[in-house]
Amino acid sequence: MMENKHTGLLSVNVNEHVEKKGQLKYLSWAWAWAEALKADNNATFEVKMFGDMPYCSIGQTCMVWVTVTMYGKPLMCQLPVIDNRNKPIINPDAFAINTSIMRCLAKAVALHGLGLYIYAGEDLPESFDDEPVQAATNQQKPLSKSELDLGVKDISTAPDESALRQVFGDWYRLAKSANDENALTIFTNCKDERKKQFA
Repeated sequence: MMENKHTGLLSVNVNEHVEKKGQLKYLSWAWAWAEALKADNNATFEVKMFGDMPYCSIGQTCMVWVTVTMYGKPLMCQLPVIDNRNKPIINPDAFAINTSIMRCLAKAVALHGLGLYIYAGEDLPESFDDEPVQAATNQQKPLSKSELDLGVKDISTAPDESALRQVFGDWYRLAKSANDENALTIFTNCKDERKKQFA
């Protein structure tokens, strides 16, 4: 029965509610959440906290996590704090973090099926060659061991290929923004191994 309900969400045409800023297309979080509640009035969402902060700092950039539970099934989505060009924001302010949390909410709803198709193919940005939004005053530090371990865990436990593309893309962006070639290699190898398991 759960699969049938998610299949129903997958068939919903959300085109009239897609917004675009810069190079990004995304689903209005307010509309997405309203539709989630219509589909399951017991739906809930939770923003992951790191101490008293609703984000995880990775070098000079940040990542946010949101879990949406529908039909009793929790699905977690993570999203780097990025600008409208899909580039990580260096030292983001509270507004940028809040914006990313709400976008992450919409993407977490999409993991349940609603509007999932609009995120297809967005696992990697068009180019990683541009500078971040603000120039860093110092060279970016490579990801820490705990950050690497978290990235590997997220990628290696992705529940399906769609989630794998999204998770890998998020961690790849962060590793690229930190100029961490070791992390890029580790995440890519982990993604390839996880993909084989879906074959």
